[in-house]
Amino acid sequence: MSSSPRSTAQTAQDMPSATTYSRASTMKTWFRQAQGRNGFEVTMASLALLYLLLFAGIPLIYNVVLSFQQVDLMSPAFFVRPFVGLANYLDVISRPETRIVVINTILFVGLSLVFQIVIGFLLALLFMQSFPAASFMRGLFLAGWIMPGLVVGAIWKLVFAGDYGVLNHALTSIGLIHGKIFWLSDPHYALFAVILANVWLGVPFNMLLLSVGLIGIPADIYEAAKIDGAGPIRRFFSMTLPMMRSTLGAVVSLGAILTMQQFDLIAALTQGGPANASQVAQYWSWQLSFQTFEVSQGSAVATVMLVLVLFVAVIYVRSIRHEQVA
Repeated sequence: MSSSPRSTAQTAQDMPSATTYSRASTMKTWFRQAQGRNGFEVTMASLALLYLLLFAGIPLIYNVVLSFQQVDLMSPAFFVRPFVGLANYLDVISRPETRIVVINTILFVGLSLVFQIVIGFLLALLFMQSFPAASFMRGLFLAGWIMPGLVVGAIWKLVFAGDYGVLNHALTSIGLIHGKIFWLSDPHYALFAVILANVWLGVPFNMLLLSVGLIGIPADIYEAAKIDGAGPIRRFFSMTLPMMRSTLGAVVSLGAILTMQQFDLIAALTQGGPANASQVAQYWSWQLSFQTFEVSQGSAVATVMLVLVLFVAVIYVRSIRHEQVA
């Protein structure tokens, strides 16, 4: 027998009610689970995600949108602006200073990472040894890391001063130089002066992370290697480095992210000068946006840096995941 039109209509009206009931039941189940033993963890994670969305996600998305628009500073309150596609990116690429900024950024990040990791690793190995005042000396190194970048920049500005700087006086005293070097105003030295200050600032952080990795290596493995006749150099290259692979990946990734975000030192020491000799991408983005008021171009540079940071962040997450699996 065929159903009546009234019965078919009644069934169609009941279907949304059933779907709504199913969704409500699913939500009740989720809330019941959230209120259980993992309720506190879910609440804390939700608050953290909300914070990231409000104070990190929305500004980042807005910056990306600005890089594809033509910004008129005469009407800053308007959020709907002309869409220009990749014009801002092409404008930045075509500028004559782009080449030197790219080279400086690569040198700044690359050299900073190399020296921070090498010196940090050596210090971590040193403080793994037992000697008097080891904890006190380790604390002194960490005290430099917690100092604000602007304060560190002010201190290094006194060190690099050409007329009365500590570095010139020390090098002259031991006979390495015979005249004054203006480290921050000479195009040949400005970038390397900033790199030196950044290495000093980042070494304690690398030392701390690498020390944690070294502590995680079982001591009995080294004892067995000593019994087998392996020397210190062989133990380092055949045991320490392979076991520190995940930690080193995390240190390199975090160091690259922090170095690409470094702004305070450059602002305090050279402001990208002289003649863009120490100009790097992160500071150039700020100058374009807030000094020359080319907001769209500054946003384009910042977006490119954001993509690079995200790429390095993926490497960091993979390193952490590999370490957890191991």
